[in-house]
Amino acid sequence: MNQIPPSARLYFRPTAFAGAPFDRDGQVLRLAGGMLWFAAFDVIAVDGGRRVADRLVPVEALEAFLDSLAPAQADAARITIGRITALRAPLQLGQRTVRLDQPQVMAILNMTPDSFSDGGRHVDDAAAAADVGMAMAAEGAAIIDVGGESTRPGAATVWEGDEIARTVPVIERLARGGAAVSIDTRKAGVMEAALAAGAHIVNDVSALLWDDRSAAVVAAAGCPVVLMHHQGDPQTMQNDPRYGDPLIEVYDWLEDRIAAAEAAGIARDRIIVDPGIGFGKTVRHNLAILNGLAMFHGLGCALLLGASRKRLIGALAGEAPADRRLGGSIALALAGANAGAQILRVHDAFETVQALKIWRGMRDEALSPV
Repeated sequence: MNQIPPSARLYFRPTAFAGAPFDRDGQVLRLAGGMLWFAAFDVIAVDGGRRVADRLVPVEALEAFLDSLAPAQADAARITIGRITALRAPLQLGQRTVRLDQPQVMAILNMTPDSFSDGGRHVDDAAAAADVGMAMAAEGAAIIDVGGESTRPGAATVWEGDEIARTVPVIERLARGGAAVSIDTRKAGVMEAALAAGAHIVNDVSALLWDDRSAAVVAAAGCPVVLMHHQGDPQTMQNDPRYGDPLIEVYDWLEDRIAAAEAAGIARDRIIVDPGIGFGKTVRHNLAILNGLAMFHGLGCALLLGASRKRLIGALAGEAPADRRLGGSIALALAGANAGAQILRVHDAFETVQALKIWRGMRDEALSPV
């Protein structure tokens, strides 16, 4: 067994998930205050930019393991473990309270002519688009995510005036109808217009890096924000993405963006993190992140997974086109739920909600004392 150097940074990935916590005091921990319990951590030690140890530590042996560490390591580890187990505060979105003790669906509503999945379907018809959004809410989507600029690989930047014109009329209608709405944008001006129109969340694929004003806009609004990892911009991000260790590097990058958001005045309990599946990543990079997804709970923020209809599915399933990726999208959504992701961003709201109802029913039964 490799010794852990006292200079190493430790990462904790919950694993060995248990059906129920009954009669397992001291043997399992609850993941983010949700419906999952786990019996071990995969502890990854990184020193000098590389993994130097990887330990499977049962929960019942956790204190002994922590006592074996250097004092600074143990203190940092206890903070991370506390974040992994802490309940995520519910989101208050207008009239709606979205609880994060169970997976919720964020439904995609694109007001773009060139999105990879459904580009052009709702352009220039705000009323029809809002009807679609309200229908997805009625089907069980907790949040409707409205976007006016495609960020697919190779997409061109859209002038913010056009983006506002595409999204604000839809947001106004959705908000009047009582839906919880997020605005998918990188631009501070679009954020301001959308929030004034009734949006409740900012979903920024640039993690507040694209526009110098965006962090201040979010902080002043006091709204939740999604910080998504990316490498490069939409024009170039898939040209030749490279990582030494994608899981660790994405985690560290998101940790830095959380710190920057907090420094700008955004409370941590208002921050949602997204590892950015498909944004500057190869298939192998995406799979490494998905396999390690539960580790991101160590950041202490709600976790969003957006893998719906992504190129990853086509690559693993006979090059299926975007409109033939429902099965893969559901598989990835359930993988996210099983890793404790609180928000699943999807194109197919009805089908994903139905799948999660089955998942929830199974969890409810497992958590019902015999």
